[in-house]
Amino acid sequence: MFYLDRAATTPVRREVLEAMWPYLIGTFGNPSSTHEIGDAAARGLAAARTVVAGALGCRPGEVVFTSGGTEGANTAVKGIALAAPRGRHVVTSAIEHEAVLESCRYLERFHGFDVTELPVEPDGTVAPDTLRAALRPDTTLVSIAHADNEIGTVQDIARLAAIAHEVGARFHTDAVQSAPWLPVGLDVLGVDAVSVSGHKLGATKGTGALAVRAGVPLEPLVHGGGQERGRRSGTEDVAGAVGLAAAWRSVLLEREAAAAHATAVRDLVVAGVLDRVPGARLTGSAEDRLPGHASFCFPGVHGETVLLELERRDVVSSSGSACAAGSTEASHVLLALGLPDDLARSAVRLTFDATLTTADATVVVEAVVTAVTAVRSLA
Repeated sequence: MFYLDRAATTPVRREVLEAMWPYLIGTFGNPSSTHEIGDAAARGLAAARTVVAGALGCRPGEVVFTSGGTEGANTAVKGIALAAPRGRHVVTSAIEHEAVLESCRYLERFHGFDVTELPVEPDGTVAPDTLRAALRPDTTLVSIAHADNEIGTVQDIARLAAIAHEVGARFHTDAVQSAPWLPVGLDVLGVDAVSVSGHKLGATKGTGALAVRAGVPLEPLVHGGGQERGRRSGTEDVAGAVGLAAAWRSVLLEREAAAAHATAVRDLVVAGVLDRVPGARLTGSAEDRLPGHASFCFPGVHGETVLLELERRDVVSSSGSACAAGSTEASHVLLALGLPDDLARSAVRLTFDATLTTADATVVVEAVVTAVTAVRSLA
């Protein structure tokens, strides 16, 4: 079986499980406790924080452990906007993950913010001039994802962040999808905050981190005991943090070679599908694209039906964001690209890691060709 839905989640790495195990059965103490078991847990948490800080290009004190990408995005958008706003205007893009879009709409409904959702180019990129034209003297935050989970487009975040900073606005980027493949440090991207998710890196679900640059005020979502330097109260998941750190160690060792291999395989898949499936359309940018990410629309079919045919042929994939699975609405991302509703409903997304070989790519392309042909023949 080919599991080609890694944008949705990844299997837990063995080294992650091995790193977590001692903190589940032996060093299980509350890291806020003052006895030895608590101190041992606190040391493990501190060591994990140092590793994650290195991966995110920040100091350990700038890391907030979270339950994943959704909480990280909520904390960044709401927390920065509400802590010390220059004004009540936030800017995002029309193709953001729901965690960002709904956080912005929350600010609009309950705190009187104005929200500007930027249109995107046909390949999913945010044009710098589009952002510049939307900024106002009272813009307090811009939140644009580093890479899109549905179409794989990678944004020039460093350039966009520099434009936002020209007017004094803060910049957050959702790097959940890009972190396995690309550098996502605060300074590399030139941002004030970056959020990541553990289960996209080979750690367990329910883990993640938000890096917030020192000096950026952050209003917490969760109040209580003041853990995470007052930015996220609640007893820390020490084992989860240790597992996240173990995943990051592996990712940083493998990332460059893995990205090069996955890019080559991705290009084979894209070229094969476009060449052999009549009318097939690549969604997202052909050049500025995540490794291991191939997404298409196939006119005249329903994407969910193609997925069933692919699974019959041992290819597990998706039509888009797992967070929107089961929705009867066409993808807001594809609609924002200007695709008509019926074409947007034909989407199929293939996302994979560096274990997919060039020989596998040939098999996958054949499966896609056969599946789409079978569905079209039924229609």
